[in-house]
Amino acid sequence: MKQMCKAANVKKRLLAMLSVVLIFFSLVILPSRKVSAANKVINTTASVANIQKYGNVVLDIKCSDFLSSGYEFGDILNVSFLNQNLKLPLCSNYSDVDSGTAGIFVRQEDEFVLLAINMKDFATTYGIAIKKTAADNSVSWQPADGATDRIEVSISMDTKGGYYGEYLLHQLSYTTDRSDYPNLSDAQFANFREVTTSGIGRGRLYRSASPINPKYNRNIYADAAIRQAHVTTIMNLADDPETVASYPDINTTYYSHQNYIALNMGVDFEADDFKQKLANGLKFFISNPGVYLVHCTEGKDRAGFVVAVLECLMGAAYDEVTADYMTTFYNYYGITTDDERYNSILTGNLEKTLKNVFGVENLRSADLSVEAAEYLKSTGLTNEEIDTLKNDLSGTATALDSVTELVPDKDVTSGIYVVKPGDTLSKIAKEKYGDSKDWTYIYELNKKNISNPDIIYIGQNLKLAN
Repeated sequence: MKQMCKAANVKKRLLAMLSVVLIFFSLVILPSRKVSAANKVINTTASVANIQKYGNVVLDIKCSDFLSSGYEFGDILNVSFLNQNLKLPLCSNYSDVDSGTAGIFVRQEDEFVLLAINMKDFATTYGIAIKKTAADNSVSWQPADGATDRIEVSISMDTKGGYYGEYLLHQLSYTTDRSDYPNLSDAQFANFREVTTSGIGRGRLYRSASPINPKYNRNIYADAAIRQAHVTTIMNLADDPETVASYPDINTTYYSHQNYIALNMGVDFEADDFKQKLANGLKFFISNPGVYLVHCTEGKDRAGFVVAVLECLMGAAYDEVTADYMTTFYNYYGITTDDERYNSILTGNLEKTLKNVFGVENLRSADLSVEAAEYLKSTGLTNEEIDTLKNDLSGTATALDSVTELVPDKDVTSGIYVVKPGDTLSKIAKEKYGDSKDWTYIYELNKKNISNPDIIYIGQNLKLAN
């Protein structure tokens, strides 16, 4: 009997040990199998659905379906089409890769997966299609030689998480809410500033986010800033004329009453189309001397590059150029020089781009003025036009009598009213004097700065009768 009890106890102990082993197996071994399953080969087939104006290729597979199949941001994928075999990182936005780098993008604002190159044209680069630009700057695409109307794309896993470290470095975001930036001035929030690098005259050249596009809520602040700076000649890198005309309340802006050219430029700085439009913009500057502004939508990429080229042309040192460029990343993301991402952003964007367009390996030892001049000549500018541009940029701007300085908003008893969105002279008169018919008093006091009583500008200062 004792032997039977002893055997039974041994059996119980063995069963208990087996239970522990099974629990351990379920907690440790099974998750490792799950990781192994995530590393399995995933094969996806898609077709080219259409091509966007900057050359981004839209595939006919939805972003949600693509991610649910097992791919994750930071994976490196094999992408094959038209005898091309690429290894591309899977990213959530164009800025997740360096300038000039291709990727496969699943963006929150897009329904379908994209093949694109940050700051470059994927469709042209990889022989998918040929870009056609009409006289009105509208863009269309036709299949390239050797390409068919239906291009098949094969996608599979190459390295799980192979790009994840770099992906994390590129995760920068900003908001459109002014109150989220209490440490910034209104001008900084608008990414507006004077370009003060060596060789450029004071009050001559400015850069900013768009003063008219409301997408990022910086337009009103930018429009007020360019008015205070007496900007008269504007190079808009982002929009075409029709888009400019479509923006809300465009006719009430200071911007709309200045000389501006809308170029609708892409983001491939080495493309012939970009160069031609840049030449047109600079010729517009030469033909309309004054106080200059360069802007795109955010004032970050296209404006950052164009301003950097002008700074180089005028004799700025490389460190001056980069400091100005990186100011944008402080204004949007709070990136400072002691942030570990600072150099990664700089080397992966501006430094890489300038090396490519100038054809140099060391920007600090290169003669940047000569390199910039050569680049501008490749856009179609003549030596004489470049010399004229340099003379225009080197001068010191003079204040314009027809423009009033912006001052901080004051109570009406001070005799100054700052125009807000939706204001008219009648509305202001009703608010301040109690009778909309008294708009004529305001008009008489401000006739020097109001050419048409039906048109006043957001941010404009109006004298009021005491």
